[in-house]
Amino acid sequence: MATAQPIPKVLHCHSTFGAGGKELRAVQLINAFGDQLHHTIISDDREQMGARAYLDRGVKVDFPDFPSLTGLPMPGRLVAIAKAIADYDLVLTYNWGAMDVVMVHTIFADAFKLPPLIHHEDGFNEDEAHALKPRRNWYRRIGLSRASHVVVPSQTLEDIAQTHWKCPPLQLQRIANGIDTRAFARAPKRGALRLVKRGGEYWVGTLAGLRPVKQLQLLVRAAAQMPPDWHLVIIGDGPQKDAIRAEADALDISHRVHLPGAVTDPASVIGLFDIFALSSQSEQFPLSVVEAMAASLPVVAPDIGDVKTMVAPPNQRFIAPSNDPDALAAPLIELAANPDLRRELGRANRDKARAQFDRSAMIEAYRALYFGAIEPR
Repeated sequence: MATAQPIPKVLHCHSTFGAGGKELRAVQLINAFGDQLHHTIISDDREQMGARAYLDRGVKVDFPDFPSLTGLPMPGRLVAIAKAIADYDLVLTYNWGAMDVVMVHTIFADAFKLPPLIHHEDGFNEDEAHALKPRRNWYRRIGLSRASHVVVPSQTLEDIAQTHWKCPPLQLQRIANGIDTRAFARAPKRGALRLVKRGGEYWVGTLAGLRPVKQLQLLVRAAAQMPPDWHLVIIGDGPQKDAIRAEADALDISHRVHLPGAVTDPASVIGLFDIFALSSQSEQFPLSVVEAMAASLPVVAPDIGDVKTMVAPPNQRFIAPSNDPDALAAPLIELAANPDLRRELGRANRDKARAQFDRSAMIEAYRALYFGAIEPR
């Protein structure tokens, strides 16, 4: 009689497990793999655990205590991390906040017989939005040298990984972020948002964490230049809420700027928007843009990361120079005046999202990568 094989144990190391793009992608994959893997999730910020609400019931997931992922590189902390990851079959690390785990793996892989490690890079925080830090490039170059793979979602990040971190092509895996495009194509649920869209009212909308890197005050300044029947709806939570409201007050448009909070099901509300807008200082492959495309929306955004190549060709001229509220306002004003153009761009974006960014392709690419890295016991 054949002996049942133990379920492989996978460790996910995040600096935060808030409901952001990388975290929600990880949840999608965990839910898709079901009982084929046993997952352990580490969030260095125990207060930011919003993505946990999206995990399916019945999926095997642990949230144990763990040595701090960040801090001074003292031998005791590094050895503690090495011992903590030794009992898993695969270690998955995410962004700069987990880079000490990557370095520990490189230093102690042989001594502690550590499992394979796959690192994911999705973008940069405010402190590297304008330029990469040489010291961090050096640290990444050393730390990533023994990773099984480095996964990036965008061409921009793939170029950075090759040029600055010296990742060889065979180590790099570019996997585009994917979503359930059919779910986002459904009609919105009007009761799902604590905000009523009145007759004769149009919405420019965005889904974002209310953090400085998202530059949402810039979006408020751009929206202030739109006709008075256009409102700005910002779905999300974060520390910049008061600053956004203050900007709206200063421009005397507080009655047209709405912050209804975060939602657990973006697909149920994004279709209420008439235009999707992004104002971030730094993005690579934002899932919110794909969600808007799947919901048949035109997209106005700064020319950052892969955004311009993500949207359908007719929409590309509405991708504006970054960090400029006037440049962002111009395409918003043009689209506000032309409903036929909005519908045309929305259809083109929907078709491209279905063809290239459906989650089924993403899930299968990650399945092959993860299960291919797990070594038989």
